[in-house]
Amino acid sequence: MIPIESENYALVLKASSGGDVTIQYFGQKLTSSKEYALIGSTYKQNGDFTGQLNSAYTPSGSRNLLEPAISVVHADGNNSLNLSYVAHETKQINNNSTLTRILLKDPAYNFQVELYYQSFFKENVFEQWTVIKHQEKGTVVLQKFASANLHLKANDYYLRQYHGDWAQEMQPEESRITHGIKTLDTKLGTRANLLQPSVFMVSLDQPATENSGSVLYGAMEWSGNFRIDLELDYQDNLRIIAGMNNYASPYKLKPNEEFVTPKFLYTFSNQGKGQASRQLQNWARNYQILDGKGDRLTLLNNWEATYFDFNEQVLATLLKDTRKLGVDLFLLDDGWFGNKYPRNSDRAGLGDWQENKSKLPNGISSLVKEAEGNGVKFGIWIEPEMVNPKSELYEKHPDWVVKDPKRPEYYYRNQLVLDLSNPKVQDFVFGVVDGLFTKNPSLAYIKWDCNAVIYNAYSAHLKENQSAFYIDYVKGLYRVLEKIRAKYPKVPIMLCSGGGGRVDYAALKYFTEFWPSDNTDPLERIFMQWEYSYFYPAISSANHVTDWGKQLIKFRTDVAMMGKLGFDIVVSKLPEKDLLFCQQAIQNYNLVKADIWHGDQYRLANPREGSVAAMLYLNNEKTSGVIFNYLVNNRYAENSKFPIKMQGLDPNKNYKLTEINLYPGTKSTIDGSRVYSGDFLTKIGYNPNVSASRTSVVLKLEEAK
Repeated sequence: MIPIESENYALVLKASSGGDVTIQYFGQKLTSSKEYALIGSTYKQNGDFTGQLNSAYTPSGSRNLLEPAISVVHADGNNSLNLSYVAHETKQINNNSTLTRILLKDPAYNFQVELYYQSFFKENVFEQWTVIKHQEKGTVVLQKFASANLHLKANDYYLRQYHGDWAQEMQPEESRITHGIKTLDTKLGTRANLLQPSVFMVSLDQPATENSGSVLYGAMEWSGNFRIDLELDYQDNLRIIAGMNNYASPYKLKPNEEFVTPKFLYTFSNQGKGQASRQLQNWARNYQILDGKGDRLTLLNNWEATYFDFNEQVLATLLKDTRKLGVDLFLLDDGWFGNKYPRNSDRAGLGDWQENKSKLPNGISSLVKEAEGNGVKFGIWIEPEMVNPKSELYEKHPDWVVKDPKRPEYYYRNQLVLDLSNPKVQDFVFGVVDGLFTKNPSLAYIKWDCNAVIYNAYSAHLKENQSAFYIDYVKGLYRVLEKIRAKYPKVPIMLCSGGGGRVDYAALKYFTEFWPSDNTDPLERIFMQWEYSYFYPAISSANHVTDWGKQLIKFRTDVAMMGKLGFDIVVSKLPEKDLLFCQQAIQNYNLVKADIWHGDQYRLANPREGSVAAMLYLNNEKTSGVIFNYLVNNRYAENSKFPIKMQGLDPNKNYKLTEINLYPGTKSTIDGSRVYSGDFLTKIGYNPNVSASRTSVVLKLEEAK
């Protein structure tokens, strides 16, 4: 038995020398590890295929008749593969993490697979990946190469998956899994999560609720094409096979080369979705998101104020507005570059990263100094992976562009993708970022965009090895990001992809935050941010106050505060009271942001299940927090009719609730002097008095001493 354990759960593998490695158990950890050996006898097994049903990494072409995790063509053309156990070892990485390595080999070929399992003890999070290599006499072709192969046992299974499009990210669907194979995948190349995010949930026996039920959260740590197969077999086992998408990607592996798959991430909870989310969010802050336990900058973005139409005088005014508003940083968006082909629209200039001399005759450096003179920091937008056909870069290096020489060019947002499988292109993209920081050492922030998907996938660099393109593109992107972070380890960078088209935990190793959607209508954002919150912590979500939607400035600001706050508005056109409210709200945000970013999140009232949405962020000591409450149904006389029960509080502590973010001239209906026990707030609840005249209410929770 090979137990891979966290604080509360265990994945147990069974191995015998020269035999198969199978999954014996996945679920709550047993007190005695010796009893894992008894589990197999409690399940009824029928048929001749039992030995392959629960394989830890299912090969194809030999005894397996189900969906494989790995499929190969050996150097001699043979398609069969059998993987037998050779050895395993478990190492203690630190006081919270172990790494288990299991070596498998094919008895007939000099071909091996190493299975890796990393456990994060307190967070109950597991990562899984594989390393494939061989010493055959020629090239082996990898036809499929999954990262993980899980095996679950329950009476029923319910899948919660997501779909979307531009401005419609993270739309949920839940359904009972039936026999056969359900595949979640993407083939977009870049912006891979645009239509199908790589996160999902599987509930066991019945759909999990926020606070009850057994549920597995899964996610691919990969920024390109992914594929997740969920196969319910004839004995009612659910097999989950997750990894890079093998679509158009048979990978040629030379002798002694290593093929390392991306990590598949999962956590399990038998106490509902809320607990699973908190586990994953804690892991993300502690181990994955860049500077996940650090600080973030509030900002003012110029995009919706100016679009492409600005000059130094306009920006100087906006820099003064940044200081007046009270945020930390001014972000200059698209349109600042290109001379032969000025970036005055999205049709030209992309790829030509020199300052536009007409708009900015004194360059970016003068704006950085101007910002410093106003007591704020300066950030800038780039989209270095892309190119407009109408650009000097395209004219000089057409071979750097992803395009099929035998097909007409096909554009997404009037642009094409640069070929990051090419080391010269990787150097160019790094140079874009490095050049900005070399010229402007005080530059404090980057917004990295990625708007196009890949059409006519063809790399002039890869020549006859085109099947490696989709994989090598992402590996090239990661090389660039590694190089950037080696030189600029702490600079905040926003991960944007025309919205939430590239939100995954592999990318977030290099970015401090992501842009959930270009749709900033606050009512829509409540639903989107709610769904993102199942998998990602608030500190990673960049939320801006804009003019999208018809809601009042208070509602828009309150919604944006549930993450990393920013503004994309024309400050000079704000009515006096709106400006005063924003200034006060930023001050309030600075007082509560630590609880939002680093506290435990509790979803109290689901907007999809009622007229009110409520979210609590509570610090680890359970002494302070902030609760966001919104009316999401504008039908006549809708309000918070019933108390909302709190979660996570210490029943033995006493608390006060004080309303903050009040619009100037209004009074709270909440009695801030009243003291409640944690027991009362958990069992009876509180009423935020949300109504048509109070559509958003923010409450500060503090321990009463």
